[in-house]
Amino acid sequence: MRIIFLFCLLIVIALKFSAAQNNQPNDVQATGMCTKETTDECHNGNEAQPESNNGNSDGVSLHVLSKIERARNKYKPCSHEPQDPKCECHKKVWQKDLEVFKAAGITRQNIQDVLKYGTAYKILSHKLYRQSDCYFPARCEGIEYFLLKLLPFLPDMDFVVNTRDYPQISARFNKNLLPIFSFSKTSDYSDIMYPAWTFWAGGPAIKLFPTGIGRWDLQRDKISKAALKFPWDKKINKGFFRGSRTSPERDSLILLSRSQPHLVNAMYTKNQAWKSPKDTLGAEPAQEVSFEQHCQYKYLFNFRGVAASFRLKHLFLCKSLVFHVGDEWLEFFYPALKPWKHYVPLNKNPSEADIIQMLEFFKKNDALAQEIAENGYEFIWNHLRMEDVECYWSNLLKNYAKFLRYKVKEDKSMIEIKSEHQSEEKQKRSEEL
Repeated sequence: MRIIFLFCLLIVIALKFSAAQNNQPNDVQATGMCTKETTDECHNGNEAQPESNNGNSDGVSLHVLSKIERARNKYKPCSHEPQDPKCECHKKVWQKDLEVFKAAGITRQNIQDVLKYGTAYKILSHKLYRQSDCYFPARCEGIEYFLLKLLPFLPDMDFVVNTRDYPQISARFNKNLLPIFSFSKTSDYSDIMYPAWTFWAGGPAIKLFPTGIGRWDLQRDKISKAALKFPWDKKINKGFFRGSRTSPERDSLILLSRSQPHLVNAMYTKNQAWKSPKDTLGAEPAQEVSFEQHCQYKYLFNFRGVAASFRLKHLFLCKSLVFHVGDEWLEFFYPALKPWKHYVPLNKNPSEADIIQMLEFFKKNDALAQEIAENGYEFIWNHLRMEDVECYWSNLLKNYAKFLRYKVKEDKSMIEIKSEHQSEEKQKRSEEL
């Protein structure tokens, strides 16, 4: 594989030199996957694809080949053990998020100040308590599943969890450091990232999942089995996307699919806000497609939604090549995934030409596409298990509790959360549906 790669690289370099001799410009400029959250992990230079350069495919090929080779050479396994029992692959995230509290710690007043941003929880004497109301019950259920499981090992603490999609504490405009837990954020926010509720329950409610996408353990099993039915050489050789129009960043892929359906099969589906075809870019909404059926296609696209998309982790399990658009929005496991090693990064708001360039490159370099697809699958399969999610929660909360500068006390206004409470809430929601 390495010999073939180097041979291709030499050919492209020769072609590029020939083009330069003919005074053909070959400027490439990129925007990258490197964020403030992961600057210590980033390579020098930018990570995403070059801007369109008047059809100079040789320049594009050279750029992509060099990025892939650099990613190979720079990559170091994030764990010394294949199964990563100490969740080393993700520890830099909780360390970075909590680092800002080292100097002053977290006071009782800090907790009071942050109550308006989320749902209050308390762990006291290995019992879990919550404020009586939860704005998103299914999301609280997804969070509480892990908290209840870890209770015997957790110290006393107060903490506030944001169950909304959007982060809450602007790093630019909030002078006071406030400890709020959010599932996703950009570098503009100082929220503490926690594993999203969707690993257990409370994900988007669609026809295929009327009570919401959840049970990552079951999804892993189902999607990985589907991937076996669609091995690489049997996959449909085109890009694929199904999702609602939560961001205009997705429009170029949809429009490309309409003009060049041999390259991409991409359509908008309904969401709760849908009112007319105007909300699906002038077309009737498409039917939803299961994650298992995504595995039919070689190239799968992921875009952010309101915040980070819950879709991403599922796509890797298909053993298809994942194109990840934009680098701003993160979940806790994103920083351990490396561009050009585990997925193909695309600029935020990619043009149709950008997408075509990348698809054409990987169609011509099928072995490289399969290699990256396998790398992505292996990482998610080995380092985003339910055990890894539990490990992250455990380390996050234990380290967070060290910064509390007061003794946690009983609050009689809060309710105790038990496993049977979760069952009752779930039954109630099922009856309402």
